Amino acid sequence: MTRTRKRPVVGIPCDHRMIGPHPFHAVGEKYIVAVRDGASAIPLLIPVLEKPFELEEILAAVDGIFLTGSPSNVAPKLYDGTAPRPGVLQDERRDTTTLPLIRKIVDAGKPILAVCRGFQEFNVAYGGTLHPHLEELPGRRDHREDKNAPLDEQYAPAHDVNLVPGGALQRMAGGELVIRGNSLHSQGVDRLGTGLIVEATAPDGTIEAFHVANARNFSLAVQWHPEWRFWENAFSKSLFAAFGRALGG
Repeated sequence: MTRTRKRPVVGIPCDHRMIGPHPFHAVGEKYIVAVRDGASAIPLLIPVLEKPFELEEILAAVDGIFLTGSPSNVAPKLYDGTAPRPGVLQDERRDTTTLPLIRKIVDAGKPILAVCRGFQEFNVAYGGTLHPHLEELPGRRDHREDKNAPLDEQYAPAHDVNLVPGGALQRMAGGELVIRGNSLHSQGVDRLGTGLIVEATAPDGTIEAFHVANARNFSLAVQWHPEWRFWENAFSKSLFAAFGRALGG
């Protein structure tokens, strides 16, 4: 009898959103598909309840964590930032679950991959701060997408991403020092968190990726969206495959 190999489980913390009058816990399908097909793992959606799950319960249920992008931003009060402008979405339910979970997962030696909002909350979890509006800083490009454009245009490669020589991302890129990344964010790293090491930057100096120094396992965060049609992009395929190998998949 053929025995089916048990695939690793990746926890994906949800967004907390109101759809009509009802609260929902949601994760974009593109993230779920990237975990299932790119990392060869089983996605497990983690609700972000007002009374969060105990971190040890989450830790026992998953082999790793994937932190997704989101329309919301990390609450500025968590890094002593200025109050958000009107119309800027917050998701403090997600913040309450993810920020302590990030360090717990890393300390437990379990793999973690973070993109976009996940990249930003990862930085905050390690004591870093964020610029709320990069496009207003002298010398910085506008990293936001055109929300009126078709999705294929929004997620198209927008600028070079310069990889740090000898870093994990350069190895995943087959030795290349420059790849192309999409750009769909307004926030970005201001002060890098303690113990985080830069893996990549944009041409304007914006930090695009980092890892945790001396982490016992895979611990990478990227500002762009490699999950978008990852199967069409050689680097994105390599990134999710590396995450999958770290999971034991």
